[in-house]
Amino acid sequence: MNLLLLVVALGLTGAFPLEDNKVCQRHSRPWQVYLHGGQTSCSGALISERWIVTSFGCVFSSESTTASLGEHDVTVEEGTEQHIHIADMIIHSPYRSPIHSLAMVRLAEPAHFNQYVQPILLPNHCPQPGETCYVSGWGSTTSNQYESPQCLKCITVPIVDDQTCMNTFPEFLFWNPSMVCAGQVNTDNCMNDGGSVMVCDGHLQGVQWYGNGCSNPADPTVYTKLCKYTDWINTVMERYTTTPPTETTPGMII
Repeated sequence: MNLLLLVVALGLTGAFPLEDNKVCQRHSRPWQVYLHGGQTSCSGALISERWIVTSFGCVFSSESTTASLGEHDVTVEEGTEQHIHIADMIIHSPYRSPIHSLAMVRLAEPAHFNQYVQPILLPNHCPQPGETCYVSGWGSTTSNQYESPQCLKCITVPIVDDQTCMNTFPEFLFWNPSMVCAGQVNTDNCMNDGGSVMVCDGHLQGVQWYGNGCSNPADPTVYTKLCKYTDWINTVMERYTTTPPTETTPGMII
């Protein structure tokens, strides 16, 4: 009993830090990208040596944005990072409407693949209700709680059927087939990172659209349903490969 009280006391004083069980195993998500510039930060997913997929909410001036790959703890340099400037941000149009919330980020120079930096596969099927998926990002995993980014967090979520998703939407948001919801009542359904990444069966299936679960722990979170966008993603990459831009075009919309 005395030993137990000592451990608790040390934990409360910070001498014996209690581990957050939502922190990812270090470098277990080598596709995760930390996008940051000015006072803004967000997440994305690396899909090739030059391309990142993220949500529209993560779009800010490419001239001041850096993509940090191989990150875990964003507050320290661990020697595994690759910090690469952004050349372009391409927004799916129409954006931030009831239709789409998706953007692609082009790196100014190619990423170097190693054990800490690897791309994630694009989806070859759409996620199904009840399927278990994994969401990762920086920030709080507790509803209505802000937390400065530090270590990468991971949560496990089930895919939710469309009708349940629609029933939980706020009045200003309308469901459409380009969305998918994931989460479970009063469990792991919040990742307070605008571009948090959802992976199912080793494939990129979503980037956060609207964090319902971070506002109300009873609601699932909404993600862009990336299986609906693989043609658009591939078209963007092919366009830049065949006709490289002569200058950077921040915030380009196509």
